[in-house]
Amino acid sequence: MPDNDEPNDLEEPGPDEPERPLLLLREGLPAITDTVAGLADACAAIAAGTGPVAIDAERASGYRYSNRAYLIQLRREDAGTWLVDPIAFKSLAPLAAAIEVTEWILHAATQDLPCLTDVGLRPGSLFDTELAGRLLGYPRVGLATLVETVLGGRMKKEHSAVDWSRRPLPEPWLEYAALDVEVLVELRDALAAQLVEAGKDEWARQEFEGLLSFEATTRVEAWRRTSGMHRIRGRRGLGAVRALWEARDQLAERRDVTPGRIIPDSAIVAAAQAMPTDRDELLAVKGFHGRGAERYASRWVSALRAVAAMDESDLPTRAPRSDGPPLPRAWADRDPVAARRLSLARLALGELAEQQGLPVENVLTPDYLRRVLWTPPSTRDPKSLRAAVDAALSELGARPWQVALAGPVVTTAILEADQPPPEPEPAEPTEPAD
Repeated sequence: MPDNDEPNDLEEPGPDEPERPLLLLREGLPAITDTVAGLADACAAIAAGTGPVAIDAERASGYRYSNRAYLIQLRREDAGTWLVDPIAFKSLAPLAAAIEVTEWILHAATQDLPCLTDVGLRPGSLFDTELAGRLLGYPRVGLATLVETVLGGRMKKEHSAVDWSRRPLPEPWLEYAALDVEVLVELRDALAAQLVEAGKDEWARQEFEGLLSFEATTRVEAWRRTSGMHRIRGRRGLGAVRALWEARDQLAERRDVTPGRIIPDSAIVAAAQAMPTDRDELLAVKGFHGRGAERYASRWVSALRAVAAMDESDLPTRAPRSDGPPLPRAWADRDPVAARRLSLARLALGELAEQQGLPVENVLTPDYLRRVLWTPPSTRDPKSLRAAVDAALSELGARPWQVALAGPVVTTAILEADQPPPEPEPAEPTEPAD
């Protein structure tokens, strides 16, 4: 699983600091479970184990189009570690039954839950070590960093971005994967104790409970995230990026490869800027390259020709349509009072986040804040306003602990923004110069 750690995530120890010990598998490397009989043994052992089950999944991000799991690792006390190859099975229903009533321990649960759900594995309860680290105010919450900070051990992370769809999987990769779950049980216990000590265990419970209903959403108009989009001018250029992106995405899905392996984003932008009309012009565009540049040249040209023939009204605009408030930079011109609300609330939430040792986005989702402040409740009675703000935040999806923390801040910002700003202090008179 991606764990938010770059290969050099951990700082080198200083000259006077001893290097922390490198963590190794305590029980050796288990064999891969890829037969029906082996899966039955794994399920029986895990079901007979004690305590929560640590679970992780490895995908082939950067190599495959799909987000499927190519390896699932599990560990439970008195059951050991098991490495399950999900590609080998038509169904993992026996495994789902063995762990469905057990607390799961995951790191960055929102990354792994979609691919685990795809193979029929759904938690009844869970503990997310990454989210726990955020609530506790750790500045870096990648797995390797948390393990070193909290447990004092060092992990190798050089295999975090390899192609897990490869078969057979090399032994060093499997050792890396097995170690990821071996540390999770101990890390969970340490973080859980710290949450209790900090008085944040109820916050964590609400957050973990919210993850149980997590559903991965498809990003609307994902083509807008094409790298280099800022260089595109005009609606027709935007239309060209969209058409080329969609053509590439269809190819990538059909071939099950990551889209960038067909043509990179930079090639899409270069072609959209040049708007060539035939194959020769396209292949002559500086910056248009990639494995599929020439192979699928006719497809790219067809997409560009279709855009060139489109009516202006059918082309995309710079900003996507949205049911939410405008971008914050436009607030001052469109509604100066709303802009003042936002400024006051952001400042107060930043101070609150610092007091609580939290990232400000964990105190309150920025989109929730903007929506409430752009169209706040009409009442200005402090008590009624606070109740209306709390209700609005809850309806948007804020957790009860977030509402309790942020509700007063948002209410105060609304009330203060309605007051005229204080007059500047008059300047002190100066003595005339000699």
